[in-house]
Amino acid sequence: MRINALIVLLLTGLVAATFGFGIYLFAQLVPDMRDSLGFDISCVGTITAAGQFGFLLCALLAAWITPRVGGGWVIFVSGVVCAAALLLIPLTHDIVLIGMLLTVLAGTAATVFVPMVDVISRTVAFNYRGMAMGLVSSGTSYGVFVNSLLVPLYAAQGQWPMVWWIVGLITVVLAIGVAVVFKRAGLFLQPEAATISEPMPKVDKAALMQPWVLTVWAMNFLLGFSTFPFQNYLSSYLRTELNFAVTYTAQIWASIGFVGMFAGLAVGWLADRVGLRIAMMLVYACVALAAMILVTHPGGYWPMVAGVLFALAFYPIFGLIPAYVSKMAGSAAMAVTLFGVANILQGVGGMLGNFSGAVLARFSGSFVGVYVAIALVAVSLAGLTLRLPKEAGAMQVANPLATVST
Repeated sequence: MRINALIVLLLTGLVAATFGFGIYLFAQLVPDMRDSLGFDISCVGTITAAGQFGFLLCALLAAWITPRVGGGWVIFVSGVVCAAALLLIPLTHDIVLIGMLLTVLAGTAATVFVPMVDVISRTVAFNYRGMAMGLVSSGTSYGVFVNSLLVPLYAAQGQWPMVWWIVGLITVVLAIGVAVVFKRAGLFLQPEAATISEPMPKVDKAALMQPWVLTVWAMNFLLGFSTFPFQNYLSSYLRTELNFAVTYTAQIWASIGFVGMFAGLAVGWLADRVGLRIAMMLVYACVALAAMILVTHPGGYWPMVAGVLFALAFYPIFGLIPAYVSKMAGSAAMAVTLFGVANILQGVGGMLGNFSGAVLARFSGSFVGVYVAIALVAVSLAGLTLRLPKEAGAMQVANPLATVST
């Protein structure tokens, strides 16, 4: 296997580890960890919100440090820190320390994903970079799928710490692989000054105040506010309120991960044929329908249907919005600025959504209100999509950027 293919596979594995084995694994193990450690649902909201803050902070750090030391070193160190944090979680019974470790894990997700562009641009031919970045970006779904296989094997027996041990050891192997392969590829060498980055022209502030730009930013905020709580509270809702078994809940997560492996390509193919706005409308309809199924038909096979619908929406949407912007932005500088603000707003939305969901569930004694709110926000997103102008199909961007997902 060629070394650049190995690099792409290792990056995909690290995205699976940092995204999938962190907050997402915690979301699946919340009921078991609560029973063992005795924390309440408000702690879950605080931890997931802290994770979003850690991601935002480390995204800024990664953007600053990558041009200085190179993406190879940033990714390798992130993998080592991720492995260490995963292995430390089962060693502590203090939920505060666990929350801090999960925040670190969320930060490593950013410090792996942001320098990915630097590493791929140095190792993958231009014509194949889109495919490579698409595969790496889908790494989260692979992590979720692995989680769903491990949780029913150990959590049902009260051995939830074993799940953390296993994913931690998997990440150790990935970090070792990165060390070996990246060294062979010369990715630990300081990149030439000319390849780091060139100053971009300043963006006219008036261009960023266009109605469609403000609409996209609002959509990113609401996207984080609704979709992140959907998954973070799914296991808690299914197992503690609806009394589903851990095995069935894990099957739902397995379906989400499996469908997510292919949803991005499928919905992207559809968007190329019917238009990005129509594809976005379908995606938001899937989120709203999934949330309402959990409210109105939370029994039998319906939660599985809701999980599949959510997977069809969650993974593709983080490619549809950037694709729309890449066709509408007048310059690369504007696209970079717009994406930077969009990522921040998306993270802030996720923080507020996770925290608000925990507060609402605690005071109402039910997660039903959380999923009703998610459905309403999804309908609002569909309404905002209708306000977007038709994308400029003739405009092409050679190397479009993508909004980062969890």
